[in-house]
Amino acid sequence: MKKALSRIYLVFIFILLYAPIVVLIIFSFNDSKTRAKWGGWTWKWYASMFQDQTIMSALWNTLIIAVLSALIATILGLMASVSLLAMKHKRRSVVLSLLDIPMLNAEIVTGISLMLLFIAIGQFLSRWGYTIEFGFATVLIGHITFNIPYTVLLIMPKLRQINISTYEAALDLGASRWFAFRKVIVPDIMSGLLSGFMLAFTLSLDDFVITHFTKGPGFDTISTKVYTEVRKGIKPEMYALSTLLFVCILVLILVFGRGHRKKPMLSDMIQV
Repeated sequence: MKKALSRIYLVFIFILLYAPIVVLIIFSFNDSKTRAKWGGWTWKWYASMFQDQTIMSALWNTLIIAVLSALIATILGLMASVSLLAMKHKRRSVVLSLLDIPMLNAEIVTGISLMLLFIAIGQFLSRWGYTIEFGFATVLIGHITFNIPYTVLLIMPKLRQINISTYEAALDLGASRWFAFRKVIVPDIMSGLLSGFMLAFTLSLDDFVITHFTKGPGFDTISTKVYTEVRKGIKPEMYALSTLLFVCILVLILVFGRGHRKKPMLSDMIQV
């Protein structure tokens, strides 16, 4: 009886999670522009999506910012993790507590704080004739700032699990510290690096609040584009775009999971 109830509960949870996505995918093939009427199956919204310059511009901005912010945040997270391991226990606990604040803090607080910081820096630089324009650079900095704590969260457990004797043996054999770090340490923590990169990428991909407060006029990502269209009605092309993004993320997860079956992505977070 308990097993049956647990399975029913699990199925119910999956229905809640994926039923909205299934509805989205179905409506991306609806020949009618209105959601209240089914006009038959069609692929025209996918073709129209690639011809819409505003949607393609928002998609390009989203992907570039997601990839760059995830890559930079992963590198900075790795550097921060190595530095944290070199600290004493008390200092490390204090720094880790400070890293927890951005993750537990409301995104709107982080977004407004970044906006005020950029304005303050712009006012300070205006004394020497320099200005800060809100746009690609400010959104990228905001996403990097938001992603760093999550990359540290996934990289730190991997660094704690490595066998330091292998690294010391490489040094004894004449390898430089940088060479030994690249050839010994990095391969051992590669699953943590990839997990941190994927998490930062997905967080950046659908972020709205921080993007909304740090972007300038004329610059849009997918999330801000959808927000501006809610008032006048979302185009069916956005359904097609969302479907393609879901399929791409699903493929990435399947490929990544097949390459790391022994150590799933979520296990890193659970071990913390």
